[in-house]
Amino acid sequence: MHTQLYIHRDIKPVNFLTGRNNELNVLYLIDFGVAKRYKNPETKEHLAFKEGKRLTGTADYCSISTHKGIEQSRRDDLEAMCYSIIQMLRGNLPWSKFSGKTMEERFKKIMESKISSVPEKLCEGFSSTFTYHI
Repeated sequence: MHTQLYIHRDIKPVNFLTGRNNELNVLYLIDFGVAKRYKNPETKEHLAFKEGKRLTGTADYCSISTHKGIEQSRRDDLEAMCYSIIQMLRGNLPWSKFSGKTMEERFKKIMESKISSVPEKLCEGFSSTFTYHI
């Protein structure tokens, strides 16, 4: 997707499907409803840095920068992919059950939890290679 100059902006476990029969090793990415070009295909100019953006995607998986309102880019898809892998391996994320009186309150709690999370603790029991790269 990134090689096609698009960012997904809603990477999460339910947006991945595996192939069937002879294609069991194929992984499909679905739901491009909030996908966006991150680079102009003609000029190769990257999206301008912007702040004050509303959260796009799913709060449990989106990047800390997305929570902070920074324009999304490839790095945010990659961070969301890490959270997705952690959730698939652990069965949950520490902030998955957070609630709030408003969505903004819930999003703030999730962001604060992500910021204070220690990768070694988040990835406890995983290969040290995985923890090293987060």
